[in-house]
Amino acid sequence: MIPVHLSPLILLCGFAFLAGFVDAIAGGGGLIQLPACLILFPAAPLVAIIGTNKMASFFGTSAAAGHFARSVRLDWHVVGPAAGVAFVFSMLGSRAVSVMNPNVLRPVVLGLLIVAAIYVYVVKDIGLEHRPLHTRARGRWLGMLVGAVLGFYDGFFGPGTGSFLILIFASLFGFEFLVASGSAKVVNCATNLASLIYFAATGQVLYRLAIPMAACNVLGSMAGSHLAILKGSRFVRVVFLVIVAGLIAKLGRDMFG
Repeated sequence: MIPVHLSPLILLCGFAFLAGFVDAIAGGGGLIQLPACLILFPAAPLVAIIGTNKMASFFGTSAAAGHFARSVRLDWHVVGPAAGVAFVFSMLGSRAVSVMNPNVLRPVVLGLLIVAAIYVYVVKDIGLEHRPLHTRARGRWLGMLVGAVLGFYDGFFGPGTGSFLILIFASLFGFEFLVASGSAKVVNCATNLASLIYFAATGQVLYRLAIPMAACNVLGSMAGSHLAILKGSRFVRVVFLVIVAGLIAKLGRDMFG
């Protein structure tokens, strides 16, 4: 059993709040929360830390998704099927980790993040107006494809899933950033649930850490989603660029540092 001391737990809860806050706006909460878990509790098994992080993230993402759903008009004909398929493929991705090395994706993900940052920075009007680009039927099938690809990716590797989802909903579907962020939270909620079920079933969740982390992540997510809705799509776009830059820096350091 991993000893849990009060001081690092309080500090970890602070990071969980910050992660929920950032993730609710533009994704990338794992950039804060997972490293904090690893640093503050180095004796814990890596897989258990990942499972613990997933539990906290699931509850935080669920809170943000609910807040967005009540405040922003989401296209459920796209988001619903995407979330359902993402759940199934996230479970498959979590299973695939046991037979494949997820680190092989690092160079690909780093390149995609760089392209995403350049694209959003150069195309100034992306995500600033809500202009759906597809019919209901076509949007549903595209949503299922997005759910399959990013659901598997989140279960298998994960970094940047929320940010990738926001970019895809803004660029491929023509959603404004605020709607794209809310849509991403719903899909991300499904992928986190699938991974959590897998890790919980295999006994890889440290509940003495996960429960207080989840509570703080929920509080941060509620604050972040409220601020995003209050400030609008331009604010979400700026935070998105900052978070993607952070993800690029982290992956680059992990690969070359």
